[in-house]
Amino acid sequence: MNGLMTARELEAALRELGAQRYHNLHPFHRLLHGGKLDRGQVQAWALNRYCYQSAIPRKDASLIARTDDPDLRRLWRQRLIDHDGEAEGEGGIARWLALTNGLGLDRDYVISKRGALAATRFAVEAYVHFVREQSLLEAVASSLTELFSTTIISERVSGMLAGYSFIDRETLAYFNARLTQAPRDADFALEYVKREARSPEQQQAVLGALAFKCDVLWAQLDALYHAYVEPGHIPPGAFRPGETVR
Repeated sequence: MNGLMTARELEAALRELGAQRYHNLHPFHRLLHGGKLDRGQVQAWALNRYCYQSAIPRKDASLIARTDDPDLRRLWRQRLIDHDGEAEGEGGIARWLALTNGLGLDRDYVISKRGALAATRFAVEAYVHFVREQSLLEAVASSLTELFSTTIISERVSGMLAGYSFIDRETLAYFNARLTQAPRDADFALEYVKREARSPEQQQAVLGALAFKCDVLWAQLDALYHAYVEPGHIPPGAFRPGETVR
């Protein structure tokens, strides 16, 4: 569409884009959720995903710092609390470290990100810079992948519990909170962009921001698939399953 869309049409366009480009369609996730990976491959996924999880508060803090709207700051601040917690040992990042610990990864090694793929780090930093440098409207819109996250979380938890003997519900506890947090955050961001995108150019920017975020998530899985599945070219310095971490 080249003209101004109604709010309903914009939402439909966003949902159609997500249906076509969200990373639940990636072959790596199909393998992960289908119980087709080995322990080392699952470890590689969790270790690399930590780079993304740990960057989310930096991304959200940069968005908060950009807006003069106190209502937006107050509402967005909850995302920081969700991931960082109110105290040490709380929040989503702590729960993700519990996941990597449950998979047998050394905590300090995970936090250091030394074993993460370069492509993972580059993709994550591109997202942080996007939110910091693009328009506030685009920054908010880039979070709209959360519209589709409850489906992938449900697939992930059920598939991994059924497919991997080395995983239990405690290991996957991170995802419990996200089943309520992600829809809450997505609902707010969706209403915001529907209200604030008042021109065809702004609406196209919103769609472009969601497409960019889908690309960020997809690129991380491309890197994992290339390094750990097929053709299996693990780059120098990256995590190698079964090797002692130094």
